[in-house]
Amino acid sequence: MDLEKRHIIQISCGLGLTPWLEQELTDLGYALRLTHDTGVEIEGGLNDVMRLNLHLRTANNVMLLIKSFPCRSPQQLYEEVYNFGWEQIVDKNGYISVVSRVDTPSINNTMFANLKVKDAIVDRLLEKTGTRPDSGKERIGLLFHLYWKQDKAWLYLNTSGQKLSDRGYRKMPHSAPMRESLAAAVLLATKYDGSVPLVNPMCGSGTLAIEAALIATHKAPGLLRSRYAFLEMKEYDAALWKSMRTEALNDSRRYAKTHKPRPIVATDRDPKAIQAARKNAQTAGVESWIEFHVCDFADTAIPEEPGIILMNPEYGQRLGQIRALEETYGRIGDFFKQRCGGWKGSIFTGNLDLAKKVGLRTKRRIPFFNADIECRLLEYEMYAGSRKAPPAGG
Repeated sequence: MDLEKRHIIQISCGLGLTPWLEQELTDLGYALRLTHDTGVEIEGGLNDVMRLNLHLRTANNVMLLIKSFPCRSPQQLYEEVYNFGWEQIVDKNGYISVVSRVDTPSINNTMFANLKVKDAIVDRLLEKTGTRPDSGKERIGLLFHLYWKQDKAWLYLNTSGQKLSDRGYRKMPHSAPMRESLAAAVLLATKYDGSVPLVNPMCGSGTLAIEAALIATHKAPGLLRSRYAFLEMKEYDAALWKSMRTEALNDSRRYAKTHKPRPIVATDRDPKAIQAARKNAQTAGVESWIEFHVCDFADTAIPEEPGIILMNPEYGQRLGQIRALEETYGRIGDFFKQRCGGWKGSIFTGNLDLAKKVGLRTKRRIPFFNADIECRLLEYEMYAGSRKAPPAGG
């Protein structure tokens, strides 16, 4: 396998995030080869793999296609995998793990397919190098994905390893946190780019506010973590990776020096939530960009310059009681009408019945999924008007 040549790269994402992943890839200058419900396919080389892992906000994994082949039996699977030059990629003292998705009458146990792939790789390395690399379930080395459908198989190298949505800053998750990649996609859907203020009442552990700060500062999310599966490849270019990280870091610093920051305000009535959010923002290196306050959402101080208000109230499926939440959603509508004239308000919710209690007409309704919960980003545009100051002590 010549890693300098162009290969198919499969970039996976959460269900419903494809449009925002497409937008990111287009902005980075890539042509889209194929799209589906949970991912996008492009072409590129190992340098592109590193760049994508560093910069993508809405993706889960960046996977490089190693080989596709006819596959009608476990023995053929073993032989096809064995015949690839794994000694070019896998260090003889390294560690590998295999996961698979199988839909074929040849076998009915994905664990058996994983074992066949693993055995083929380590047997090849034993023959060529005299040493068998360690293997297991832990994603601490090279991670391979097998997709076997009917009589054809595709074997990918997952160059990310751990999901890209696991940025590493969420040390204190608090209650029912939103995944980072979903938060980034929701912000992109509101067209937030850091040029206007963002207010995030009910901020919880701060994921939306932190992702907003990363966008506002042009900080590549991949700078927040140091471990990627491609770092375990024999042929990965350490100097190029260091150069990419340095360039991304310098770009963010230059942007921060030349652009006046717009306020990012995050509030929650739970002091423990604000404590968690502040700690997470500190870990992400964006604490100075976010104003944190403990208060009821209705008492949130609204900046004079109009911008975006984004709220993620409870759905009544994981937390809270429906009747109490009906009152809360009604108060959100009052908050928008009375305090947020001239602003664009958005509510992310997985309960459309509760959303009706807001009492405002939506301008847009954008579908999303939060895990297995079908959600909507509901956008409201409030006409400009007076905004009363929050009550004393708010």
